[in-house]
Amino acid sequence: MHRFNRRAALAAMLGLVLPACTTPSPTLRFPQITFVHLPPLRLDAASLEIVDAFKPSFASPNVEHLMPVSPAAAARRWARDRILPVGNAGRIVFTIEHAGVFETQLEPAKGVRGVVTKDQSERYDAALKLRMSIDGGDGRRQGEVSAEATRSRTVLEGLSLNKREEMWFRLTEELMGDINAELESAIRQFLQPFLVPRP
Repeated sequence: MHRFNRRAALAAMLGLVLPACTTPSPTLRFPQITFVHLPPLRLDAASLEIVDAFKPSFASPNVEHLMPVSPAAAARRWARDRILPVGNAGRIVFTIEHAGVFETQLEPAKGVRGVVTKDQSERYDAALKLRMSIDGGDGRRQGEVSAEATRSRTVLEGLSLNKREEMWFRLTEELMGDINAELESAIRQFLQPFLVPRP
């Protein structure tokens, strides 16, 4: 009887302790990366088609599929928010050619410094390549622009998953800031005949 009670008490203690040890960290919620605060680029075409030509590998060293907002998802949102077809004919084709994020393991410091300091353990290289073509539908007017942007970030060893996801989110945000500026500039410079002023 005494032996049974000891086991019961031990089981009760484990029942109290184990859940506390295995409770996961609260999952962060990230906002959408949108561009509705910017004026749309009104183009003389009847439709917009978004083509995702980038096929993620879903395997290391690529990590874009693990990110809260992938570059490809942000690029699709950019096209929907910023490109506004207002014409009666023709088509705009917005193509995501590349939208990968690559993880590289970094070598730790050696010797005493490696023992007493935290090192940068991984580097994340993000690259986004987009192309946009437009056909006015009249057999005469056609145009095309493209834009590329790259960003890199490193992280300290032992970084929590929540902090890593926050860094990934900021990486996509910065990448899209670069691509937004480059694409808008290219459209205004090279697709000027297709731009329709606001009424």
